[in-house]
Amino acid sequence: MGRWWGFLIGLLGAVWLLRSGHGGQQPPETAAQRCFCQVSGYLDDCTCDVETIDRFNNYRLFPRLQKLLESDYFRYYKVNLKKPCPFWNDISQCGRRDCAVKPCQSDEVPDGIKSASYKYSEEANNLIEECEQAERLGAVDESLSEETQKAVLQWTKHDDSSDNFCEADDIQSPDAEYVDLLLNPERYTGYKGPDAWKIWNVIYEENCFKPQTIKRPLNPLASGQGKGKENAFYSWLEGLCVEKRAFYRLISGLHASINVHLSARYLLQDTWLEKKWGHNITEFQQRFDGILTEGEGPRRLKNLYFLYLIELRALSKVLPFFERPDFQLFTGNKIQDAENKMLLLEILHEIKSFPLHFDENSFFAGDKKEAHKLKEDFRLHFRNISRIMDCVGCFKCRLWGKLQTQGLGTALKILFSEKLIANMPESGPSYEFHLTRQEIVSLFNAFGRISTSVKELENFRNLLQNIH
Repeated sequence: MGRWWGFLIGLLGAVWLLRSGHGGQQPPETAAQRCFCQVSGYLDDCTCDVETIDRFNNYRLFPRLQKLLESDYFRYYKVNLKKPCPFWNDISQCGRRDCAVKPCQSDEVPDGIKSASYKYSEEANNLIEECEQAERLGAVDESLSEETQKAVLQWTKHDDSSDNFCEADDIQSPDAEYVDLLLNPERYTGYKGPDAWKIWNVIYEENCFKPQTIKRPLNPLASGQGKGKENAFYSWLEGLCVEKRAFYRLISGLHASINVHLSARYLLQDTWLEKKWGHNITEFQQRFDGILTEGEGPRRLKNLYFLYLIELRALSKVLPFFERPDFQLFTGNKIQDAENKMLLLEILHEIKSFPLHFDENSFFAGDKKEAHKLKEDFRLHFRNISRIMDCVGCFKCRLWGKLQTQGLGTALKILFSEKLIANMPESGPSYEFHLTRQEIVSLFNAFGRISTSVKELENFRNLLQNIH
């Protein structure tokens, strides 16, 4: 009997120890758990969850999208990296060799891309080239056909449209050059410190609808950071209307995506024999670890998924524009152009099939006058951010910053042009809604960057899984 009681007491004691956590050490939290603690489940202001995005992007979309972006039409992007900063003069140009951008020689760019900035069919393109020539002369030449005169006026109206969310480069400028994006990839360049902080600080502090009294978490240029300041920031953010809250989350998501790229393509070894680029786990942890960033890093990763949904939704809505028979991904190589258009449409139909698209109808609803003013504020703030990209001191960072802001701006333009897209003619130039080649290339490459970030997060999860 005594032995039985001893066994029972011992058993109860063991259960108590296990329940209280003293029966053995609890497994320590992994680095992956600290970085991705909030990156799961449903996203704020959305009906979609992170896991659905991961599966859709990584296994159905990413491989085909990368193939498309390697084609000639999407790899060559014309950009002016010599535009002066419109906001301040003391730009410290990055002298590091990894900051440099190598522009294309004239004979490296396909003739079909160089000949005009818009390419659909040859018949449509001839009309557009006439329009562009007339517009450069600064007047409508009466010797042009009536159809061409009408097109000139319509294109001028388009160029002055208030629906553009970015200040695009003048690609006719002698300073604008073609860049091969595959030979100038986005990766870590060493551009950091006060100059880089200044860019992001101006973006967040002056363009995200935030009052000066509210302090942004982990702002390296601000003093007095603390838990109370962080709570005040998120209380303020949750009190905003959905449009202004979305604006902040888009910028935060873009910032996070760029940091993922820099951590995933980091210069690990630099010798006279070779350069080795790869995943820098320490760099990723410094930017996104929940403890090291006081909880801010995982929030930023979640905003990256929000940005993904916004750009995904824009691509699903612009499908009719690319389905028109007149539209071509024109490079001059008919067989390749036809194959690439087929691949493009396959990707867009796949995107359209995504089951949990973001519902943009909640944006700019309610009172029409207030909604119009809010939309204009939204557009002007984002347009201002696109101008700030000309203040980035690292040319490679400037290149990818300009491309990704133009791509996101194009996505926003699409989202708020639903009626114009619905009213497009089935053939011939579309006057009410139009995308330039620059907008198309930036739209898909910008989404390609976000898609790559989501794929890289899976890689970092795996790399951090056994690190404590």
